[in-house]
Amino acid sequence: MSNLAVLPIIIPLIAGILLAFIHKKTILARNTAKLLSILNTGVAAYIFYYVYQNGTVTLETGGWEAPYGIVLVADLLAITLVLTTNIIGLACVFYAQHSLAEKKESFYFYSFFFLLITGVSGAFLTGDLFNLFVFFEVLLMASYALITLGGEKVQLRESIKYVLVNLFSSIVFVTTIAFLYSVLGTVNMAQMAERVQEVEQRGILTTIGILLFFVFGTKAALFPLYYWLPKPYTVPNPVISALFAALLTKVGVYSIIRMFTLVFVHQTSLTHDLFIWIAGFTLVFGVIGALSTDNIKLIIAYNIMPAVGFMIMGIGIYNQTAISGSVYYLVHDMIIKAALFLLVGAISYLAGTSDLRKMRGLINQYPLLGWLLFISAFVLAGVPPFSGFIGKLLILQGSFAEGEIIIAIIGLLSSLLILYSLMKIFVRGFWGEKDETIIVNKKAANAFTWPIAFLIFFSVLLGVGAELFYPVVEDISNDLLNPEIYIDSVFKE
Repeated sequence: MSNLAVLPIIIPLIAGILLAFIHKKTILARNTAKLLSILNTGVAAYIFYYVYQNGTVTLETGGWEAPYGIVLVADLLAITLVLTTNIIGLACVFYAQHSLAEKKESFYFYSFFFLLITGVSGAFLTGDLFNLFVFFEVLLMASYALITLGGEKVQLRESIKYVLVNLFSSIVFVTTIAFLYSVLGTVNMAQMAERVQEVEQRGILTTIGILLFFVFGTKAALFPLYYWLPKPYTVPNPVISALFAALLTKVGVYSIIRMFTLVFVHQTSLTHDLFIWIAGFTLVFGVIGALSTDNIKLIIAYNIMPAVGFMIMGIGIYNQTAISGSVYYLVHDMIIKAALFLLVGAISYLAGTSDLRKMRGLINQYPLLGWLLFISAFVLAGVPPFSGFIGKLLILQGSFAEGEIIIAIIGLLSSLLILYSLMKIFVRGFWGEKDETIIVNKKAANAFTWPIAFLIFFSVLLGVGAELFYPVVEDISNDLLNPEIYIDSVFKE
């Protein structure tokens, strides 16, 4: 047992409370947020190293032994995602001061930012299903405040949709937990996995599993539940959109990975085949949405969905290669989506519009942003040797190994269309003659560029340094496909 597991939750929680008291002192709050974000990222990096060297770290809170108390489980998957979350948060903190008006900054932005990080980190680390619901609510409460920050009419309109969808899914979530508790008599994930093995997965458990998948699928924006996502993710300030796109849907994906590799693993012919079908529709409809609009923010928002489709595709195929691909793609997509939302936010600010039809020749004024967009397009679409290619290659290898040829072809075609949707922004917005009506703001462009370049650096590193990172992902997939490893880490003597 080690207190290390709670640090990624405690540090941002304390930071959020502390910053609430100094929110009006903008410069002090801004610099404090940067220091605390660096600290939290450093702590997460150390815990990742410790877990990789020594194995899973567990904490039985309050001294109550599992399964009677709340358990935090920092296994390799959880701490990898916590570290990725903090890397993204670090970039967003440095971007925020240039993106947000000072008034918005002073209106508790940094407090809600750290509370969001608290909720996301807690969701990754908890070993208790009800506690997962609690951390979902923590991050959602913070996101409700962030999505309305600024109080513009369009924000308030879209926030109603966002709140209602999440409120409904939360009601279904807690109801499903009650059903599961009535059948298994526990909400501890490790004990649930043990008891499902003992009683086998009966029809009622499969039904509950599909209901739970519906909850997580709503939060991850899977087909047919994706309709709510694009506009609510584009109306807030770009730094908030980046946090939402990188973190919130990915908590839903993580929850599906955790529950359907640990607990609901005995009727995969039903549940996991369903995942493959849903993944296929998500890929298709996400790409159609991205191709149907000339709003650069909406193009990136719609591209969230095919990425989630790829991750669910790997889970549905359910062999080690495909699971490795889903995990690799999950980490890759968290980073590159944050970078892309920050990037299109900067482009919209500097061009004075997010309408692609009103842009041209931006490469003349802002060449570095243009080439960062070019690289990002290749990273997201999965062009070798970038990180998107590694994840997709593993998923497609897994799908061919299982004979899932149709979904593999859909994945390949969608990758080409994803590349086209992003290259459309580059060709139409950056290429062409110089637009003399644009007032050049080099200072703002440089300020936006560094946090974006920071994230793209990590995304490129995931691809070109695949030999370094793949062993970690392979260990994660091995742990996921052997639930007894997780169970033993929670109930070890």
